[in-house]
Amino acid sequence: MTGKKRILSGMRPTGPLHIGNLHGALANWVEMQQEYDCFYFIADWHALTSDYEDPGSISGYIKEMIIDWLSTGLSPDKSTLFVQSHVKEHAELYLILSMITPVPWLERNPTYKDQIVQLSNRDLSTFGFLGYPVLQAADIIMYKAYGVPVGVDQVPHVEITREIARRFNYFYGEVFPEPEAILTETPKILGIDGRKMSKSYDNAIYLSESSDEIAAKAAQMFTDPQRARLSDPGNPEVCNVFEFHKMYSNKETVDKIDHECRRAQIGCVECKQIMANSLIKALEPIREKREYYLARPQLVEDIINEGGNKARNVARQTMTEVRAALKL
Repeated sequence: MTGKKRILSGMRPTGPLHIGNLHGALANWVEMQQEYDCFYFIADWHALTSDYEDPGSISGYIKEMIIDWLSTGLSPDKSTLFVQSHVKEHAELYLILSMITPVPWLERNPTYKDQIVQLSNRDLSTFGFLGYPVLQAADIIMYKAYGVPVGVDQVPHVEITREIARRFNYFYGEVFPEPEAILTETPKILGIDGRKMSKSYDNAIYLSESSDEIAAKAAQMFTDPQRARLSDPGNPEVCNVFEFHKMYSNKETVDKIDHECRRAQIGCVECKQIMANSLIKALEPIREKREYYLARPQLVEDIINEGGNKARNVARQTMTEVRAALKL
């Protein structure tokens, strides 16, 4: 035992990670390694809830995801990094929790309704998709996590986990603590088309992309829509490229771009080129680490296996307590 409070979070392996994932989750995860006993898992069973028709790509995304995690600063020496399906106890606890979870709790889940609208091109009328909050609850309380790092929009996920844990404890005795939602800063990173950065929108800049690919995408980025000509003064406050400058360029460059844009002293093409250079430089350490791990597939496999063993040891102890509580 480390003496630190335990937290748990996961990501679905549905594609390569982009800078929205970096700022929305990974950067917080890396920081939390200093304060908490962190369990981070790749939620491949969760990926099946929406991608069940074509699951072949999931295994490849698992390796890519763990490499991205390691490259951005997650450490197997500080955190337990594992794959959900490698710990079969998750499925057992999911089954048990499904016996006591009322269906109306699942039907009122706001994410359930939102996803059905957003993924209208897929058939999500499945038991697995309706019941994914139960699997999510099993993931969390399996490790008796103190908390789950989430953005404000994800707080309902933690609340239903608390309700399920509370209901289990009511029926069978105090086994599970009720996890807290640890609110974290999750800035909304816009993609090259001005919408939220997303794999499904095909507007993302990926951590695995080359300098040339990043520069090409930066050249396509939307800028101030009111600036039609080079001689028109711009408004950096409504320009997505300027938001990237504030994240990746130094203060001197940001101030210079702000000043010159408002006075039509710099064009959007040049502005985007400067931003791309700043972004490429900032991502260079991540790309170098990616190359390191890509060249060492056995090391990556060993890290996954070691994390799975650590997670299973905890999960087996929890399930021993669960079975005793149920008198099974």
